[in-house]
Amino acid sequence: MKTENNKGWFFVAPVLVLVAFNALIPMMTVVNYSVQETFGDNVFFWQGLDWFQQILRSDRFHSALGRQFLFTFLILIIEIPLGIAIALSMPRKGFWVPVCLVLMALPMLIPWNVVGAMWNIFTLPDIGLLGYFLNHVLGINYDMTQDPLAAWVTIITMDVWHWTSLVVLLSYAGLVSIPDAYYQAAKIDGASNWSVFRYIQLPKMKTVLTIAILLRFMDSFNIYTEPFVLTGGGPGNSTTLLSIDLVKIALGQFDLGPAAAMSLIYFAITLLVSWLFYTLMTKDDLN
Repeated sequence: MKTENNKGWFFVAPVLVLVAFNALIPMMTVVNYSVQETFGDNVFFWQGLDWFQQILRSDRFHSALGRQFLFTFLILIIEIPLGIAIALSMPRKGFWVPVCLVLMALPMLIPWNVVGAMWNIFTLPDIGLLGYFLNHVLGINYDMTQDPLAAWVTIITMDVWHWTSLVVLLSYAGLVSIPDAYYQAAKIDGASNWSVFRYIQLPKMKTVLTIAILLRFMDSFNIYTEPFVLTGGGPGNSTTLLSIDLVKIALGQFDLGPAAAMSLIYFAITLLVSWLFYTLMTKDDLN
């Protein structure tokens, strides 16, 4: 009978303790503010669950949450298939492999605030290269500062450019791990390209795709810096995602109690949906 060696946990334990400690103190502070009210001078008054009830009944919260889910949904249905398609078209051997991998990794190396600033300048209708080309060359009336649809198209395009590379690299790692014997057997059986993808490549990529979907969901659902720098939540509130609205309440209005309650609800939704994603995608493995 094979015994498991758990000595590796001794090396991981210090990191887990450090991360838990760094996360626990901010979490305790947020929970403290979510059930109390303060008027300054470090004087607090018990508020109970009033802030949670106020947030859950707020039309502002529901609108921001709806925009957040819409943004995440569009990101997933675009980036996951696109990342798989790009990974399938990349070479497996030869000189171009490291070139393609480096080019794919470059967008992810750019800081988030720089990405937002780059796309802000790039898409300005009069001085931005893309904005000028669309307006003055193609004759398309494009202005993300005034048109909500243009603003949405811009933030989606920006995120696709920035983070599709993550899906590509994970999918590519899954593809190169498939033994050649599978492809040789499929070639002998006369399997089509679609059959190879459906019955060989996709099942073998299931683990990395689960990771990719979870990472892209959590990151896109909690995104803040790029859309805030790009549009500031405008025009109007059309691109005010839940993360942007939360910061407005906490720092702009300085309503710490409602902001703390919203952040805990936000956190619970993220955990719940991530758990649902993971459970559905690993359902067959658990049976």
